Amino acid sequence: MPEKQKKLFCEMNPLFYEISLKKEILKRKLKDLCSKEKFAKTYCEEKLPNVVSSHTAHMIKRAPGVELTLQLNKADNIRLASQKLDGLVIHPGEVFSFWRTVGKTSKRKGYKDGRVLYANKLRPGIGGGLCNLGNTIHLLIVHSPAEVTEFHTHSDALAPDEGKRVPFSAGTSISYNYIDYRFKNNTDQDLQLHVWCEGENLYAELRSEKEFPWCYEIVEEDHHFQKEGEKYYRVSKIYRKVMDRASGKLLAKELILDNHSEVMFDYELIPKDQIR
Repeated sequence: MPEKQKKLFCEMNPLFYEISLKKEILKRKLKDLCSKEKFAKTYCEEKLPNVVSSHTAHMIKRAPGVELTLQLNKADNIRLASQKLDGLVIHPGEVFSFWRTVGKTSKRKGYKDGRVLYANKLRPGIGGGLCNLGNTIHLLIVHSPAEVTEFHTHSDALAPDEGKRVPFSAGTSISYNYIDYRFKNNTDQDLQLHVWCEGENLYAELRSEKEFPWCYEIVEEDHHFQKEGEKYYRVSKIYRKVMDRASGKLLAKELILDNHSEVMFDYELIPKDQIR
């Protein structure tokens, strides 16, 4: 018989999990305190003139097996957090940190139960759904010359796709404060986030003082689902193309995600023509 895998300390008991969580939060706070990085904290109501990249996301997923109440709460959570991001200026050399900007979520601040991924299972949790906001910011940055300095991923098969498959429509993981999303402005000009919600949509722009000489495209190759043992996985390779803006010449093609995501929704909802 195969040797039984030992449980981690944090998996033995909910109390042990909370202890481990507080330890990781404290470690991140101490690390940031000792860091020489300069974090972005300047806001400006006036928008910088050039739009580097933009993205629109529908916040409320309506699909079989998806609890609508948690989706509506997620949208409210995103609206609250977006207000903390809107207008933030990232000067050259500065680092953007999602959690240093948004802060800890709580009921007192108006956050509600949304979907969170815990122990590889979806469940309600305060502030749930902010991974969608983190993912939107990530999409802005991979379409820019800024440098992603911290990125964590979770399954991008949390729910069935709505319509046509969009690469990186999900998959960015954040959890206060030790699982963060960060990028550095390594350009020679200011960058600015413009983030807002209208109805059920989330809108986001990355702005700059002037146009950059490059443009970017995200492409997904060999997308399919496959069964491994008793589980199904979404599998693909996601690349970023870097092109010269003036000539359209391809300058680089970089693999940014070798996708192997466990399917977290009802297997009956996997499109049969996408299974290999």
